[in-house]
Amino acid sequence: MLKVTNLQKRFGDITVLDGVSLSLEAGETLALTGESGSGKSTLLHLVAGLEDADSGSITLDGDEVTGMDDTARAHLRRDRIGIVFQQFNLIPSLSVAANITFQARLSGQSINPDRLDDLTSQLGIADQLEKYPEQLSGGQQQRVAIARAVLPAPPLILADEPTGNLDETAADAVFDQLLAQARVANSALLIVTHSEKLAARADRRVHLTHGRITA
Repeated sequence: MLKVTNLQKRFGDITVLDGVSLSLEAGETLALTGESGSGKSTLLHLVAGLEDADSGSITLDGDEVTGMDDTARAHLRRDRIGIVFQQFNLIPSLSVAANITFQARLSGQSINPDRLDDLTSQLGIADQLEKYPEQLSGGQQQRVAIARAVLPAPPLILADEPTGNLDETAADAVFDQLLAQARVANSALLIVTHSEKLAARADRRVHLTHGRITA
């Protein structure tokens, strides 16, 4: 589903990614670990087409992401990638329900009310749907961001510290749901995490050090 080959990225004189290669199959979960500044989030942004690589190749289900223009990459994110951002990126002017269904509606999907009810109940936010992001705690906003990413059942889900704003008990429960929803949709799931406990639950794990895969 995802293939990254010899990816290089620099910001000024700083090399952030230095020849990173990895692959991810449909339905597989890969945890990406490493110290802060090791290039984990940059790698996710490149895979999502949010930034340009200096060299190397990224393909999603056979399509070359690195060769796409901005419009094509925006369509790719809309239709084929679900993203859980570290800072949530919810739309302040939309209700929780509208935030969750936003990407699915953009991609032309009809919303199944039963699926929406089931998903929000499992994530513990079914009673928050009429509220707005500013009325939620950080943990609740994180759950909304996860619901938005998984509702359209995209081929690829990218999650940057998806449980970073939750306590350990809540993190376990939310991670359970993220894994379960990805498996139901047979989505490939690439997770950036500092949690050794969560990383151990992924099918595979890759560790970055100074922009290189070291384990």
